[in-house]
Amino acid sequence: MENNIVNYSAMIREEFEKGEPFPHIVIDGLFEESFLSKISEDYPSLEDLSWWKYNNHFEKKLAYNKVETLSENIQEFFSIANSWEFVKQIENMTGIQGLISDPALHGGGLHRIEKGGKLDIHADFNYHKVTGWRRRLNMITFLNKDWEESYGGHTEFWNKEMSSCVTKVLPVFNRTVIFTVDDDTWHGHPDPLNCPENRSRRSLATYYYTLHDDDLSNIEYRSTDYQRRPEDEVDDSIEEMRKKRRKGRLEDLKT
Repeated sequence: MENNIVNYSAMIREEFEKGEPFPHIVIDGLFEESFLSKISEDYPSLEDLSWWKYNNHFEKKLAYNKVETLSENIQEFFSIANSWEFVKQIENMTGIQGLISDPALHGGGLHRIEKGGKLDIHADFNYHKVTGWRRRLNMITFLNKDWEESYGGHTEFWNKEMSSCVTKVLPVFNRTVIFTVDDDTWHGHPDPLNCPENRSRRSLATYYYTLHDDDLSNIEYRSTDYQRRPEDEVDDSIEEMRKKRRKGRLEDLKT
């Protein structure tokens, strides 16, 4: 494992804690470049998998989390990301103790967005449905070599009031962003992707949790909570869709 990850310590915790508009850190070169290059080469095409497809007003993306069916390099990445040693590094970087990884990659794994795709500003689901763990951190590692600014696909972090975008992260190769998850940690990439037809925004997603001490029967699970930006249209039917999405997936648009 030590050959594929660069060692980081608590020295960068202050940078994480001072992240705006909520704690986060952007790290270039967290993983060995040669290792991620192999993963990029192994990354499945549209035809290779039965991708989980999201295609509605708020999200147009592809996802896949059955990594045991994928290459050894991709399996190794998620083995590293879920390992005890790596989780301890994440604890040192963020100051959040008692983190738990999710080898089942519920909601995580491979994420892919094609030209014209998007992911509206949102807060992620709050609890792991199976275990009751509280979701605390996201780690997203990008695999996009020679990615130009004009392609878009930035991960945007918005303030709690949803009045302005505070931080934008371009999804370039071997860039990893780690950020906190809460009911108002608004993020996404809401503008349609403008990359060439033969390119896509590719990433690897891993989520981390902590135990929840309260009575699990009182936990109110919320799915993804999509928000309207100030410039987005106001429409009662769309607002109703937002409410439905907080309860679970929407029916996909017909294409």
